[in-house]
Amino acid sequence: MEYCFGVDIGGTTVKMGLFSGEGELLEKWEIPTKKGTDSKPLLKAVGEEMEKCLSRKGIKKEEIAGVGMAAPGPVNEEGLLRGAVNIGWGDVFLGREAEKIMEIFPVFIGNDASFAALGEFTFGAGKDVSSLIMITLGTGVGGGVVLNGQVLMGKTGTAGEIGHTTINPFETLTCNCGKKGCLEQYASATGMVRMAEKFLQESNKPSPLRQLDKITAKDLWEQAKKGDELALDITKYVSHLLGMAIANACYIVDPEMVVIGGGVSQAGQFLLKMIQEAYAQHVFPHCRDKKFALAKLHNDAGIYGAAAMVFEKK
Repeated sequence: MEYCFGVDIGGTTVKMGLFSGEGELLEKWEIPTKKGTDSKPLLKAVGEEMEKCLSRKGIKKEEIAGVGMAAPGPVNEEGLLRGAVNIGWGDVFLGREAEKIMEIFPVFIGNDASFAALGEFTFGAGKDVSSLIMITLGTGVGGGVVLNGQVLMGKTGTAGEIGHTTINPFETLTCNCGKKGCLEQYASATGMVRMAEKFLQESNKPSPLRQLDKITAKDLWEQAKKGDELALDITKYVSHLLGMAIANACYIVDPEMVVIGGGVSQAGQFLLKMIQEAYAQHVFPHCRDKKFALAKLHNDAGIYGAAAMVFEKK
């Protein structure tokens, strides 16, 4: 039996998983992310963890079919990671460097959101469809596209970056990416909080949100579920922008399913219904019945997608 490792490098932790050749997750764990301008210390730590895992399981390196590695940044066709801002890295051929340090071959790398989409497509919410777009609503807004079983990376590795599509050309504040008016500025967890604060300032409507010292996206959706009028105004506005962005994306790639993941997706079917209704307002009538689903793999989507990439390439 061959095995593979799935690795998901995040800003806080590196998630790791050992998979069987049949795609079964045999063991998973995580380690703190070593930040800095040099990627080598982190890769060395990941390699050491893999050695420990193989020793525990009594598996030889020769039995490892490869490593899939999800990175928090765009990865181009040549395998160049074009920087990982949240970690401190600049441009690096991460796969090549990982192979030298870990001495496990081959190592396939890709964008974390794209790999999460591949994970949901192969093992999660989308395993019964032919194509999907996945939107992750967390600290930022990530996105990935899988068409006819193939994850879409693009020439520069930015395919699926729906969070940085422009939905307000008149925005004056600058997004973390350097642009203005990105979807992420409104529909990420931090963006939703910004919208909540704006609505609270501009409205006189009473709301339990006014009693909170620090509002979170979770607070916002909980109050909306309870029927708070102001919270509903805010969530409807955010959902309107999400629906518009998803509709535009679907016109380009026309997937069978839209998957919503990330921490905000814990708001569940209430959030999904609002987004789906907003989407329906922005598309042709024959596109309105597109499937919408919540992500099933949650924080494990990245390692599942990374493993799926190994299986696909092998």
